Parts: sequence; structure tokens; C-alpha cells
Amino acid sequence: MISSLKKRVLRAQRKELSEYLVYTKLANSTFGKNKQTLLHIAQDEKRHHDFWKKQTKQEVKPFFFLVWWYYFVSRIFGLTFGIKLMEKGEKLAQKNYAQIAKTIPEVKRMLADEHLHEKSLIGLIEEEKLKYVGSIVLGLNDALVELTGALAGLTLALNNGKIVAITGGITGIAASLSMAASEFQSRRAENPEAKDTFRASIYTGITYLVTVVLLILPYLLLSNVLISLGCTLAIAVLVIMFFTYYTAVAQDLRFGRRFLEMASISLGVALITFGIGFLVKMWWGLTV
Repeated sequence: MISSLKKRVLRAQRKELSEYLVYTKLANSTFGKNKQTLLHIAQDEKRHHDFWKKQTKQEVKPFFFLVWWYYFVSRIFGLTFGIKLMEKGEKLAQKNYAQIAKTIPEVKRMLADEHLHEKSLIGLIEEEKLKYVGSIVLGLNDALVELTGALAGLTLALNNGKIVAITGGITGIAASLSMAASEFQSRRAENPEAKDTFRASIYTGITYLVTVVLLILPYLLLSNVLISLGCTLAIAVLVIMFFTYYTAVAQDLRFGRRFLEMASISLGVALITFGIGFLVKMWWGLTV
């Protein structure tokens, strides 16, 4: 085997060994159906590694940083997100595999068959985080749109960071309770026998409340209200970016369009209410 080809094959071998270790570690941290599914995928990765080992005839070490990174991400953000994020790396490896396939033709067919199998297995993983993603999106969207708009309007109307934070916080807490109750009643109306109604409402309320805390934080830490508003809008965009990316990876959706849509709505509402706050201040001459 020529030197350049061997380097490619050794890298593929290390990658498959690393993924085998990730799936094995995740399987050992869960139970039931998910455990069996993860162990099954781990064995697929092990077979990939063994195939490459036959070509190189040597042992390799895994990418230890990637093993721990994907394990950590999967434990914090959920199995589905972590695994699909890792599997996205397959696209980066396709160029490498295409070059190898020119010399070892069976590589392309073997990997296509195995990856199709793994994709079907990943679809079998059951996870609570994804089950309630609709409730989380509801709480997040409402908090971002309503509170960024309210804070933008209050910023210019009141011109006092602490009062804006207190007003926004009280409004946000009341709205989070209202949203949780609305989600509960909506789900109960759709299916009175559903067992997850209360938990879905909790996810909606907590997501709303956490978003409220993040958005009012700059007003508590900074003295200039306009800088606080700028930081709040930046936080809103970062929250939208993170959650849109999370759902895009976990649910195989397109990131760009969803992100622009959510960001445009939140910032558009903030701009409109900022203008309303300006008019209120001009019309009534309000000062605090």
C-alpha cells in the first residue's frame, strides 16, 4: 500500500475506532431499548474498524478528544443530538473514502450499506428531550418575541435599567405561568387521556422563564440602558442560533431559513416596540 493511501486508511481506521468507543460509552450510560440500539451501532463501527485494520495490518489509537467531546455533548444535549452531530462528520470523511475507493473498490459499497443501517438504527432511539421539543419551541418563541419587544419599548420609555429589569421580570414570570397553563389546557383539550400534558406544560414554562432571565440580565449588570438593550438583542440572537442549530441537527432540518425567520420576527418586533416607546416618551414626556 502506497504511503498516501495508507495515511487515509489509517485515519479512517482511527475514526471508526473512536466512534465505536463513543457508542459503547453511551450504551453503558443508558438502559433498555436505547442501550441495545447503541450497542448494535457500536458493533457496526467495530466492523468498520476491523475492515480497515485488515488493510493496514496495524493497531491505531482513537481520537481521544473527539471520543470525550461527543460523549459529553450527548450527555448534556441528548443522545439524538450528539449522535447526529457526530454522524455529520461522515460527510467530511466522504472525500477521504472516495479516494480510498479508487484503490479498494469494495469500500464504497460496504460503507453505503453500513451507514444506511446505522441511520435506521439511530431513528429507533427514544428520547424525552425530542418528545417535548414542540413545547420548548413554544416557550422559547413566545419569550423571545414578547419579551424582546417589551424590553425594547420599556428601555426608551423608562430609561432606567433596574426598573426595566424589574418590569420585564415581573411581566416575564407572569407570562411564563400563563404559557405553561395555556400549553396544559391546549394539550388536555386535544387529548384528555394524554399522560404527558403536565410535563409538556412544565417544559414550556421553564423554557420561557430561563429565556426571561437571560434577556433581563444585561439591565441588572449594566448602567447604560441602550447598551443593555443591545446586549439583550445579541443574547436573543445567540439563543435563537443555538436552539435552531440544535433542532436542525436533532430533527434533520435546514438551519439557515429557520434561523433567519426566528431572528427576523424577534428583532422586527423589538424594533417596532422601540419606536412605540420613543413615541410614548415624546408624546407624554415621560421620565423616570
